[in-house]
Amino acid sequence: MQSRPSTTTQQPPQPEQPKREQIQIPPANMRTTTFVLVGTAPYVQNRFSKKAQIMAGQEAGSTKGSKKPRAKRDFEKDYEEAKHVSREGWCGIPAPAFRNAAISACRLVGYKMTLAKLSLFIVPDGFDKEDDMPLVKITKGKPHRHDAHARNANGSIDIRARPMWREWEATLQVQYDADQFTLTDVANLINRVGLQVGIGEGRHDSKESAGLGWGTFTILEDGKKRN
Repeated sequence: MQSRPSTTTQQPPQPEQPKREQIQIPPANMRTTTFVLVGTAPYVQNRFSKKAQIMAGQEAGSTKGSKKPRAKRDFEKDYEEAKHVSREGWCGIPAPAFRNAAISACRLVGYKMTLAKLSLFIVPDGFDKEDDMPLVKITKGKPHRHDAHARNANGSIDIRARPMWREWEATLQVQYDADQFTLTDVANLINRVGLQVGIGEGRHDSKESAGLGWGTFTILEDGKKRN
């Protein structure tokens, strides 16, 4: 008996299905909040203003053995050069001062400072007209010249003329990673900066001393100072 031909047709090979992309890194959950800061102690700043003088000395080369007459000290000029002035003409506080202080305050609550460096930023209001330092605008208060003695690196005593704001306010914009901090976390951290760390010269967390009690502040909430 003759066999019938098979009617089964061979199916063409199916193309491989593309593998689904496994996303494990979520997008950055960045948010921005604003705090009105009110100084609870004077704020003193000291912008590094000797850059041009140092550069001129280095360009002149070695003058070992020669004694140059000491120029007359202009304390008023020192005072003006110690200010952080924006391109628009207003005085401001270096934005990194707040960020560094907030990172330092993380030690008080056992939060990793390395994570805070990647999760907390200050939005500047402008930039210094001399060195492009990001600045937070001082919205209230006027500076006056404050003369005080200070010790140089070689141990000698010097007189520093610096701007002091006895009363001051600033509006601080903080950008933060909401996957690392809640809004309450950020508010409490900035409040700790004002209470326990401080900003500017003579702050509690000064690297060179225990501070002078300057640079402290509190957060203004609904027209009232936060405790």
